[in-house]
Amino acid sequence: MSLQLAYATEFPKNANTVFLLPASTTTLPAEATADLPAQALQFVADQLAADNKLFSLNHYSHRHYFVVAADKKTPYQVAEDLRKQGHKLHAQLKADKVNEVFVQDLTADGAGALPFAEGLALTAYQFEGYKTDAKSKATAELTSVHLSAPNLTEAAVQELANIVDGVILARDLVNAPLNKLNAIQFAERMAEAGEQAGFHTEILDLVRIEALRMGGLLAVNQGSPEPPTFTIMEYKPADAKNDKPYVLVGKGVVYDTGGLSLKPTPGGMDTMKCDMAGGAAVVGTLYALAKNQVPLHVIGLVPATDNRPGGLAFTPGDVITMYSGLTVEVLNTDAEGRLLLGDALAFAKKYHPELVVDVATLTGAAARAVGKEGIAAMGTTEDDSMAALKTAGNRVYERIVEFPLWEEYAEHIKSDIADLANLGKPEAGQISAGKFLERFTEGYPWIHLDIAAPAYLTAPDSYRGKGGTGTAVRLLYDFLKAKA
Repeated sequence: MSLQLAYATEFPKNANTVFLLPASTTTLPAEATADLPAQALQFVADQLAADNKLFSLNHYSHRHYFVVAADKKTPYQVAEDLRKQGHKLHAQLKADKVNEVFVQDLTADGAGALPFAEGLALTAYQFEGYKTDAKSKATAELTSVHLSAPNLTEAAVQELANIVDGVILARDLVNAPLNKLNAIQFAERMAEAGEQAGFHTEILDLVRIEALRMGGLLAVNQGSPEPPTFTIMEYKPADAKNDKPYVLVGKGVVYDTGGLSLKPTPGGMDTMKCDMAGGAAVVGTLYALAKNQVPLHVIGLVPATDNRPGGLAFTPGDVITMYSGLTVEVLNTDAEGRLLLGDALAFAKKYHPELVVDVATLTGAAARAVGKEGIAAMGTTEDDSMAALKTAGNRVYERIVEFPLWEEYAEHIKSDIADLANLGKPEAGQISAGKFLERFTEGYPWIHLDIAAPAYLTAPDSYRGKGGTGTAVRLLYDFLKAKA
């Protein structure tokens, strides 16, 4: 259950209250001094003089918390610091056993409440998991946060709540293990999200995937005892501003052993339930867009399967024919995500899209290049879409590093016996993977996002937490909302 965010016009007396203060403040605004005795005022003054950014007053019947905004170069950095302050305060609220708190935004521009609450809400996330023993179950102390600011609206708070729910949906899906979320169950969860949020879902089964000759998806699925799915989600409000849809494509490998090119474990295979994080980001984004009734026609495509070495598993050296008709020599069965995505990207052409964005935990090379701090991107857009996506990345602090797709990189994926190979050279691995995908994107502008590093964290990282992070949901929502 997610933390409840609510809009408040007035605060009850003796409520647990958080005051967000302007950067470099030396004295409390009048709104924060009401009923404070002289000793308390002196304590606060001493804390401000010592440049403490987070401190509290215990009135025994209630508590006051003070958070000082950071003095940063850009508003993006100020907002990110407030998210992290929300994360830090959550630990204190938990220690104080506070279950309801009121946030009064007294920052200079009154824009602090939303990012602060975002950090609180994302920190409060707990994967419910499968624990049955009451002693082992985690209990959430903080259940509701009420926000107040001069320019804040109830609609803005509800919008944030729906975005957070989209991130939580993605996190829950990424955190689920294979025996609880195979390709069929993944597709069913996406359909359930559509029913809740208000978008249409169509699930293509094995027979229809075979009829469409999606050779990439079928090849990866050959070693699995369970069938693949191809899920089509469509959100098309009556007041959509775009004539041609935006299409989001997400990699949906629900578990990746590497196939016959088996991954090592631990450190390689043990976290591979997260290999469908791109697909999870797509459904999380559609959920947030639909719940907030953003006037934009958006389609989501998620090809899903697990990649196993059993049975008739495809092998290094195989040549497969993709949905587009291109042939691919398989040099490594662990480079399987690009095969699914190639089919889905070629399928996207039928929608005559305004833009296609694919999201995938695609390469370790991207993780090594930018780490968990960034997202590797490439694309063929000639308008301002990449720049707009980078700006959205700065706003939500899911920052993008653009890599080139120079024509020379096509040499990396040449095959002696097929149209292209599924594996490039040791160098520029994330670029050769993008170059592979580019071959399936003729006829429309396209952006590729490799979220291999930030999608799943093995250690806690502020409000992103540990495990599935829901990376790219906030990014894509912000980007698409701006397009609307």
